[in-house]
Amino acid sequence: MSMLKMTRRSLIAMASVALMTGALSGAAQAQETIKVGILHSLSGTMAISETTLKDVMLMLIEEQNKKGGLLGKKLEAVVVDPASDWPLFAEKARQLISQDKVSAVFGCWTSVSRKSVLPVFKELNSILFYPVQYEGEESERNVFYTGAAPNQQAIPAVDYLAKEEKVERWVLAGTDYVYPRTTNKILEAYLKSKGVKSEDIMISYTPFGHSDWQTIVADIKKFGSAGKKTAVVSTINGDANVPFYKELANQGVKATDIPVVAFSVGEEELAGIDTKPLVGHLAAWNYFQSVDTPDNKAFIEKWKAFTKNDKRVTNDPMEAHVIGFNMWVKAVEKAGTTDPDKVIDSIVGIQVPNLTGGVSEMLPNHHITKPVLIGEIKEDGQFETVSQTDALVPGAAWSQYLEGSKDLIADWKTLKCGNYNTVTKKCGA
Repeated sequence: MSMLKMTRRSLIAMASVALMTGALSGAAQAQETIKVGILHSLSGTMAISETTLKDVMLMLIEEQNKKGGLLGKKLEAVVVDPASDWPLFAEKARQLISQDKVSAVFGCWTSVSRKSVLPVFKELNSILFYPVQYEGEESERNVFYTGAAPNQQAIPAVDYLAKEEKVERWVLAGTDYVYPRTTNKILEAYLKSKGVKSEDIMISYTPFGHSDWQTIVADIKKFGSAGKKTAVVSTINGDANVPFYKELANQGVKATDIPVVAFSVGEEELAGIDTKPLVGHLAAWNYFQSVDTPDNKAFIEKWKAFTKNDKRVTNDPMEAHVIGFNMWVKAVEKAGTTDPDKVIDSIVGIQVPNLTGGVSEMLPNHHITKPVLIGEIKEDGQFETVSQTDALVPGAAWSQYLEGSKDLIADWKTLKCGNYNTVTKKCGA
């Protein structure tokens, strides 16, 4: 064999080794970070609510990296914009899991967006932390619900209005999608179980981004003129809230006459708008920025420093992300891996401090324990807490007031089932 041929082969072999070494180095480099997916609308009708959730996730990831990261690796945020487009949520979720190889996803706001991505998380066996109040009637193995279930928001709000405001007539007003419709179905059944008659319940739905409220507010005024104290229970979502409250003021509907208790209006939605029409109306959440605790004070200071903006506010879904993220970190540390199956098994029972001064726990039904607060809107866009539960309330996946749900429980630790029927003793009933 000639020296030329040997030299050529040697060069080819050396090049092959170099390529393999480079590939291995690239693979090792790709594994040097733990990727975290952020799936929140940064444009469209829900951007008013969701953009701040992206920001708080970036802050939490930055803070964790300052502590040394996780399992000896830095966390890397992967941000996508599903643009308030429900099918696009599923596409972006698939991208995060399959292409970007994230270890967990924190995201969604509306229930329709959550429902859109559920099949993707089940198919690809990844983890979603969902930080917003929702209608219940669900418990999925791959989802952790850190927002409020109906028994942690909607029902306590109705109880407060009935007891403290002596409300006897009810307007259930919502955006036309799954969360308001299911929540109102539960509330209607609950109210009737308390003796409220059908004629004392008015139900109204409007599309996302609805702006012409003149007729609906006129109908609310007429409904409230029957001589019984009337209140509006609002599951109106996104930027439609701004013209809704303006129209209430335009038609002279005051909080003292017909109070509105909202489930999707927080500090972020109130920031930058004229709050005069909203003063005295109510919201039911599990956290308010105005809560006076050392943990909350420290969180607000960190948030304003991170955003470099003293006017940026905090809100309930942000706190839910704080709780969910810290639970995920603890579960990963406990499992010693980001493997979804092992994290799912290790997270039940994990406890982390919430910002109201208590300690929240991840339950076997993949919901958490939360306090319930009712707040009155003030002119500065903050809330004055007028009612708070003494203890933390465990989130219930299924409603005891609905015929198809009252016999169901969720238990992913022992029963390994999200809808176990306690009567038939079967899963998936």
